[in-house]
Amino acid sequence: MEYRFLRLAVPLASGYLLDRLLADPENWPHPVRTYGQLIAAGEQQLNHDSQRFVKGAGLTIGLVGGTFVLFKLLDKVWEQAPPALSIAINSAWVFYGLANTGLVREGRAVFDVLEREGLEAGRRQLARIVGRDTAQLDAQQIRTAVLESLAENLSDGVVAPLFYYALAGVPGLMAYKMVNTLDSMVGYRNPRYELFGKFAARLDDAVNLVPARLTAGLLAALSGSKRGWRFIFKYGHQHKSPNAGYPEAALAGVLDCRFGGPNYYHGQLVPKPYIGNNPRSLAPAEINRVARLNHSVCAVVVAGILGMFWWQYNRR
Repeated sequence: MEYRFLRLAVPLASGYLLDRLLADPENWPHPVRTYGQLIAAGEQQLNHDSQRFVKGAGLTIGLVGGTFVLFKLLDKVWEQAPPALSIAINSAWVFYGLANTGLVREGRAVFDVLEREGLEAGRRQLARIVGRDTAQLDAQQIRTAVLESLAENLSDGVVAPLFYYALAGVPGLMAYKMVNTLDSMVGYRNPRYELFGKFAARLDDAVNLVPARLTAGLLAALSGSKRGWRFIFKYGHQHKSPNAGYPEAALAGVLDCRFGGPNYYHGQLVPKPYIGNNPRSLAPAEINRVARLNHSVCAVVVAGILGMFWWQYNRR
């Protein structure tokens, strides 16, 4: 069997299995932490005085382009290594690029802590995975925030990295992770980042256009929910983000609940439209259904990409 096929297919399958088994161990080194350090250093050096947009755009292009070129060069080096070593290295990068099991576990942890230890503990646990202020949230708002995060991050942390792995292998996956990390750190509309992070935010919007809609479609299809499809078309475009509303709308339709609405971020009230029209209470057990659905979407995307690799190999 052709070596190139093995170097793409085996790391994808292995990285997926490693994510299911290990999630994201907190004490392990992770490339995204290095990304964060590079972004923070660049922002500290450049985000001041005039030309902030230009400097932010330059930092973004340099880091994303540099990441892609670096991993492309490394891939050429690893290609000459013994096959087992090369495949093992690429498997590790796929594992680091996926965030599905860790995301699901964090969501479950919020639901569990909220039930066992009460509102204050649930708020603290939620703050680990969302950017909104959690100090004033009630139990319903905490559960809603978790499920919104699971839907949105299923696109950003699972489907999108796999999508770019399918297009450009490990270099594509790792370059996407840099784009997403930049957006999460500097892509805010506030006095500090409005100009400096605008290019990074728009780039993140662009690279997530297809993955977000693919995620929404898979959520609706795999759940068998006609309402999920209706919500995608009715509410997906109403979100402030051009992408986040689509998977959130799909999941709101699947669960027949209401997401969205105004929330506080960094002390400021940010108005957001509601997604859905049923303000019913979310039950603690509903995290189990959403977790199964997230895992199903991830497995289907991995299987689909493996099938694509197999088709490309046999077409030659």
